[in-house]
Amino acid sequence: MCNTEQLCYLCYYNYYMKENSRKYDVIVIGGGPSGMMCAGRAAELGARVLLLEKNASLGNKLMLTGGGRCNITNANFDNNSFLDNFGKAKKYLFSPFSQFSVQDTFNFFQNHNLPLVTEARNRVFPKTQSSQDVFNTLIKYMKKGRVTIKTHTQVTSLKYNDKKVLSLNDSNHNNYKADNFVIATGGLAAPETGATGDGLNFLEKMGHKVHASNPNLVPLKTEVKWIHNLSGITWSFMKIRFVQNNKTQIRKTGKILFTHFGISGPLIINSANEVKKLLKNGPVEAVIDLFPDTDEKVLDKKIIKLLDKHFDKKMKNVLPEVIFKNIALEILNLPHLKLSEKEAKFITKVERKTLVHTIKNLTFPISGTCGMDKAIVADGGIELSEVNFKNMTSRKYSNLYLTGDILNINRPSGGFSLQLCWTTGFVAGTDIGNKLSHK
Repeated sequence: MCNTEQLCYLCYYNYYMKENSRKYDVIVIGGGPSGMMCAGRAAELGARVLLLEKNASLGNKLMLTGGGRCNITNANFDNNSFLDNFGKAKKYLFSPFSQFSVQDTFNFFQNHNLPLVTEARNRVFPKTQSSQDVFNTLIKYMKKGRVTIKTHTQVTSLKYNDKKVLSLNDSNHNNYKADNFVIATGGLAAPETGATGDGLNFLEKMGHKVHASNPNLVPLKTEVKWIHNLSGITWSFMKIRFVQNNKTQIRKTGKILFTHFGISGPLIINSANEVKKLLKNGPVEAVIDLFPDTDEKVLDKKIIKLLDKHFDKKMKNVLPEVIFKNIALEILNLPHLKLSEKEAKFITKVERKTLVHTIKNLTFPISGTCGMDKAIVADGGIELSEVNFKNMTSRKYSNLYLTGDILNINRPSGGFSLQLCWTTGFVAGTDIGNKLSHK
């Protein structure tokens, strides 16, 4: 017997029925969020559905989202405003989002007994704070519709003519036929979850235009050691500027996470694409203001009071009163300061002014963005003009549906990626189910 609910459900599906026929109403390739939503919705409308997943279990990437808490969506209920986050893809998304919106996502999960909560920046999570519960909800949804799930099943090729997909083969030399096919294999981000871009390769061979994938939502790298030394530390409220040729090109305010390779956190990750574009034109420096709401003169007066209060103490024991100790020590040991061992009473006016200016302008070079292994989202994917967004079908193959990260759509972190998956998966599943009623 299995020890976890996840495995029990998978065992149930892998052995749900002994099939006398391998002809389905729809075969969904990929067991991520859009694939599971699509399979569940089509089955809900009466379709006989087969879901194929090459990994040992479904939803590997889903389980990692939101730090394991699953950032289900973003609580902006105005479609027009919500779609502003998708850049040039906005014009394509009005139709699918008119069919399944953020409000519909709330309704779906709450109607399936998974209450949601809205947190900072309108990010929405399950009340249980567990990705596992989101996964279980989708599994139950598919179970109710009697979706057949086969894991450890790698699709190796699709057979098609000039109008339709006919069948597919897997790595075990099985051939599966269906009236409809869905490619929901995702992009190339987070390869540890099994993402290899199989779907993109299929589509390119079939004559679709596929834009190359690059890390989009990723942390930033620096070679500066004192940043690496702060790995694991979060500063909750700061302002960061990205400077090129002595001019500020990007400004952001929020939270930052220091890492062993550079800087991260939602604010940094959402800036990465802009920074990457700047780096193509030359060096970029990051400048952090640890006290964005405090004027430099006001901060100077605060530091003067601090030095007077602890005049006989070394600076390494004084500055931590206003800044986290590890950050304070790294600042004091910067080459242009070297004040860690100096007593407060011996700090000169020039040294104090330099310290204050440094706290307001911590500067270090950005060497690049991280790779696919640390990417939350990779850009690239199928050319949007080749997709009919009214039902998520290919404009080249009438029975081929394309959902989720397979689409060439950039978006920020904060629930937008999963909402795209819920919407495109639901719309595709609905269209597939509606075809049956018109047979």
